[in-house]
Amino acid sequence: MTVRIAVLIPCYNEEVAIGDVVRDFCRVLPDARIYVYDNNSHDGTARVAAAAGATVHSETRQGKGHVVRRMFRDIEADWYVMVDGDATYDAAIAPAMLRLAMDGPCDLVNCVRRETEQNAYRDGHRWGNRVLTGTVQHIFGDQVQDMLSGYKIFSRRFVKSFPVLSVGFDIETELAIHALELAMPVAHLEGDYRGRPPGSQSKLRTYRDGWRILRLIVRMVRHERPMLFFGVIALLLALLSMGLGTPVVLHYLATGLVPRFPTAFLALGIMVLAALSLTTGVVLDTVSRGRRELRMLVYLQYPIRAVE
Repeated sequence: MTVRIAVLIPCYNEEVAIGDVVRDFCRVLPDARIYVYDNNSHDGTARVAAAAGATVHSETRQGKGHVVRRMFRDIEADWYVMVDGDATYDAAIAPAMLRLAMDGPCDLVNCVRRETEQNAYRDGHRWGNRVLTGTVQHIFGDQVQDMLSGYKIFSRRFVKSFPVLSVGFDIETELAIHALELAMPVAHLEGDYRGRPPGSQSKLRTYRDGWRILRLIVRMVRHERPMLFFGVIALLLALLSMGLGTPVVLHYLATGLVPRFPTAFLALGIMVLAALSLTTGVVLDTVSRGRRELRMLVYLQYPIRAVE
């Protein structure tokens, strides 16, 4: 039985690079279907992609997250190769990545970028990738490396169980956390990473996108680890309450008097907030577990398809 492979390429103003990307993947994966999703490009991205042999679709809502949501909903395949359309990744390793995914079997195979040119990374991007990847590894697990890589292989059950919430480049973070939360089999393969071709410009903004990804991590901790999120808030509030209330209690024990009623009431109120925060964490942790179980049930509906 033939295994269906889809190459998904989200694009925005990549006229310079997209033709080479499509041709390279047509060459290394001749049996795959190449899909280019144009995200309101102002240049000839769609025309060049179609001429190179890709099936071109469009997504009018701006942002990579919207494009990924549309691709995952529209395209039916057994294995999905997702790669940026900027010609910075090596198409030649796609067969090895697919073989690694099928042999595992693994629901996610991530390309760990190996710089081959000095200008491949900007310093801010390199540092930000390490910080953000390290943060996710510390909170959710260390099975995913180079979290912000734009070159990945997904199984069908990964794609169809993935609830896309992001709208921009923070989608890479959400993809990694989805795999970690469902304890999916994950593998990695190193691949060359080069600079953009002349005339092509990056759409990333170091500080804006870094801040957006950091906010996403905080939101994902709140949604997926509510006991941790609200427990930390409860602990901080409890410490503040004890810091304010301890002198009042000690003075009362020594003299039998409470001369600082406002401080006493403030400390009591903050402790009540700490208790409410802890209760919220307990309740939402149960809700989060139910959502995780529902995603797992959807995930298990789709069996892994490998080469017969």
